[in-house]
Amino acid sequence: MTATPHFDLSNRTVLVTGASSGLGVQFARTLSKAGANLVLAARRIDRLAALKAELEAAGGRALAVEMDVAAETSTKAAYDAAEAAFGGVDSVIANAGMNSEGSVLDLAVDEFDALMAVNLRGVFLTAREGARRMIAADSATRGHGRIVLVSSITAHHVTGFLAAYSASKAAVIQMGKVMALEWSRKGVNVNSICPGYISTELNADWFAGEGGAKQISRWPRRRLMTADSLDAMALYLACDASAAITGSSFTLDDGQSL
Repeated sequence: MTATPHFDLSNRTVLVTGASSGLGVQFARTLSKAGANLVLAARRIDRLAALKAELEAAGGRALAVEMDVAAETSTKAAYDAAEAAFGGVDSVIANAGMNSEGSVLDLAVDEFDALMAVNLRGVFLTAREGARRMIAADSATRGHGRIVLVSSITAHHVTGFLAAYSASKAAVIQMGKVMALEWSRKGVNVNSICPGYISTELNADWFAGEGGAKQISRWPRRRLMTADSLDAMALYLACDASAAITGSSFTLDDGQSL
């Protein structure tokens, strides 16, 4: 008889990028409560220090590392620090991202490149380095390497004035599928989640205004999601219970894209 699945992350180390704000903070809190050692990675190290103190005060274990996901040397250094502190990373939440809104006709090439450097190259470097370390630590035998890529419903639901952002998030999903195939026999699962609209620092001003209110009114349930709406799926994909799930993309949007 198969054992009942559980979301226990005790004795596992999880690296979360973009952990200085928004969904990154929520992911870190949720995974820490499940018993994981947290590697908090972002550029704003001062914010990471505050989150680290919060998690440790609640009985968790955490490490704050300054990491620029768009830079390979910075990414490698973050994993080096994780290994020194906790002995290696078992699961990765590649969450770091940025937004850029506006007409395609007016989008500056430099702005396009900056977004792609974080949203696509950053996810590529984070996932690749994580997989390299997992494979070197014999994930093929241990079988619990987990990489979760954070995409968006804009990857498959057309939204005006978000061409670069939407393209980057769609690319993340397809890249994740290729990674999942390449690493399928190496004990590393790769999956993507596509969140709907949640009020964060990136969009709070928009949804507080008239345009944002009109957008919400067009959704079936006429509401924003809360940050904890992604908790169960993040836990599932980061732990051993999701052993048979790889190369998949999950839409979590409260029906907003219907």
